[in-house]
Amino acid sequence: MPTFTYKARTVGGKLVDGVLTADNETAALRALDERSLFPVDVNEGGRASRSLLSGGRKKIRTQRLAEMYGQLADLLRAGVPVLRALDVLCRQNSSLALTEILREVKQDVGGGETLADAMAKHPNAFSELHVSMIRAGEEGAFLEDVLQRIATFAERQNELRSKMIGSMVYPCVLVTVGTVVLIVLLVYVVPQVREFLPEENLPILTTAVFALCDTVRDYLWLIGLAIGVVLVAAVSYFRSVSGREKLDRIKLWVPGVGRIYRMVAICRFCRILGTLLANGVPILQALRISKESAGNRILEDIIGEATENVRKGEPLAEPLRAGGIFPPDILDMIAVGEESNNLDNVLIQIADSNEARTARLIDLAVRLIEPVLLVVMAAVVLLIALALLIPILTGALAGMGGP
Repeated sequence: MPTFTYKARTVGGKLVDGVLTADNETAALRALDERSLFPVDVNEGGRASRSLLSGGRKKIRTQRLAEMYGQLADLLRAGVPVLRALDVLCRQNSSLALTEILREVKQDVGGGETLADAMAKHPNAFSELHVSMIRAGEEGAFLEDVLQRIATFAERQNELRSKMIGSMVYPCVLVTVGTVVLIVLLVYVVPQVREFLPEENLPILTTAVFALCDTVRDYLWLIGLAIGVVLVAAVSYFRSVSGREKLDRIKLWVPGVGRIYRMVAICRFCRILGTLLANGVPILQALRISKESAGNRILEDIIGEATENVRKGEPLAEPLRAGGIFPPDILDMIAVGEESNNLDNVLIQIADSNEARTARLIDLAVRLIEPVLLVVMAAVVLLIALALLIPILTGALAGMGGP
């Protein structure tokens, strides 16, 4: 029986909240009415699965989902019935939000629903990709294999995402530290040295540094406000339909980083499509799910055109080639896979090999970013140091050459 969280007012007007179980939302409203409570907000799901900030369902971490899928596959392979396996996961899972969701899934399965239908009610935890694969596994009587494949797939995706995020930690720290050092130099160090320097006949570099120092000192709050306004405006624009399309296009073609982002998106598409096809999902449905999971509007449009071609009985590789995003070697492998009726295995092989290459590209890019940032920081500090030392050395030399 599902769990509902509610906010309601008593007869006296006092606002109260709580949790109750009911067959559906109508039954939950009826239960509140029997308690003489006037509902203000009623949502399916208990408190553990609700975000404190938005009040909506929490997103479950990919790593926890991968562990849960692997454990469920092992239990089913050992002959444990689905209901008992779900009960075991509910009792041993360390995530309160996921435990609450699994409890609701167990109640729905106990009520006669399939595992896929019960999971489909929780899109915040189980994606359409996972639900479609589980439905195919239930219909084809190979649910354990499907769950293990989902666990492996989720672990691979989580590893790649963690690798990309972890690789950017050190560069972000360098940028932050460099910015703080620059502000400290301009706001505190330079003004103290400036008091001992003459105001006239200064070198151009020194004059420029002093001007920058005055600007930062007098308008630091205004600069921060301007940067904040620009960031808010940029975020608002890139959340719009046209802005998201523009951003997705920039991500694909920006020099250096664009190649990595493009290969990550292509690998995700190939792995999702190959995994779905390998688990018996029809190709048109698999293409639709792969399109929605691509994560890039430009790639989604290309996959949409490819889906229409396949619907008409035409090959998949040609419309992908016309999009200009997929590398020729990948397109040739897809074409060979179609001709040999082995497209699912070919797509997974493409994802495996290119994910390894992409990981090496990420490592190389990060290794290049770190020395570049260090050189830039050193150059900025050196320019400020020269701007302060040149007038001092010039004055000292002039004094030495005087009468």
